Amino acid sequence: MKAPAAGSPVAPGEIVSAFAIPGDCVSIVPFGKGHINDTYLSRWRGADGAGPAAGYLHQRINDKVFRRPDQVMENIARVTAHLAEALRREGLGDIGRRTLTVVPARSGENWHRDRAGGWWRTYRFIGGTRAEDRVESSAQTGLLGAAIGGFQRMLADLPPPPLHETIPSFHDMRYRYRQLDGALAADAAGRAAGVGAELAFFAANRERGSALMEGLENGALPARICHNDAKLNNILLDDATGEALCVVDLDTVMPGTALFDFGDLVRTVAATAAEDETDLARITFDAGQYRALLAGYLSEAAGFLVPAEAALLAEAGRNLAQIMGLRFLTDYLAGDVYYKTERPSHNLDRSRNQIALIRSMDAVWGEINRITMEELEKVGL
Repeated sequence: MKAPAAGSPVAPGEIVSAFAIPGDCVSIVPFGKGHINDTYLSRWRGADGAGPAAGYLHQRINDKVFRRPDQVMENIARVTAHLAEALRREGLGDIGRRTLTVVPARSGENWHRDRAGGWWRTYRFIGGTRAEDRVESSAQTGLLGAAIGGFQRMLADLPPPPLHETIPSFHDMRYRYRQLDGALAADAAGRAAGVGAELAFFAANRERGSALMEGLENGALPARICHNDAKLNNILLDDATGEALCVVDLDTVMPGTALFDFGDLVRTVAATAAEDETDLARITFDAGQYRALLAGYLSEAAGFLVPAEAALLAEAGRNLAQIMGLRFLTDYLAGDVYYKTERPSHNLDRSRNQIALIRSMDAVWGEINRITMEELEKVGL
């Protein structure tokens, strides 16, 4: 969003003091560059002043995007507790760095509302990690795929009730087309005349884009708990080992198809440029990275995927790139009211970027299918 959801004038120091953190706050600084929420990092020392300052992340939840922040936090609290228990069962150490830890407010809730109505949450900061916008090697790519496959596997036995749907119709392609149609008809920012080529592309691909949602609706694809925003920079890497350590940004964890997560990784990992690259000639699909990503993902996911999911793995990356291209173009036509932007054409550039990626995928579609079949055969699917 271009503006925080609640427009809160409350000082960060007042926010952090609302959470049940021991010791004294010694610093608060802005943190990160996410598309949606505002985030601060605070450092705290214990009463004895000894040892390094502990870090905490404080994030304002955008309640224009997430209309029920309390339900978002209920989901996250359940998911992170379940992941922690699954990690303990599997005998993995350093659990506090392998999943987010929610810090409750002093009120006892998993969130705090400031006096201006803003919604806030706090996590323990996971130090010694980084998020990347580009992969460094095929080995790293495989670890990223395994991280998302493992995330889905560990959440497969989350007990009832179902998680809340934090953004209804989030990956519903037909809904996203209806949004585009509405933004085009309204033309609130007077930009429709300049996007004829992009509109023509999305019109030509409208039917193909519905494959994943149709599979969910007719029951061919099982509904699973998935991240729903599993792009590359939502996986923290360990600075020392390079391990894909922790999946973050859990606001959209809710029921969907496992293919949404795999597809988001494909479009952000197997692309040769970042999603706001403006030189379209630099945006191609890297089949080698796709193979490494798929192999890593299947190392964790092969045990739970059904044949219908396996059959659509190749389509998943293309599908998620199409959804994101639609969303970026819709926001551009609406006047950039959803995503943070750094220039007037930023959302249009992002949409063109995703179109270029889809075209590159289509140019090597036979190779993508061949790689998919070979990797599925290796794991007996």
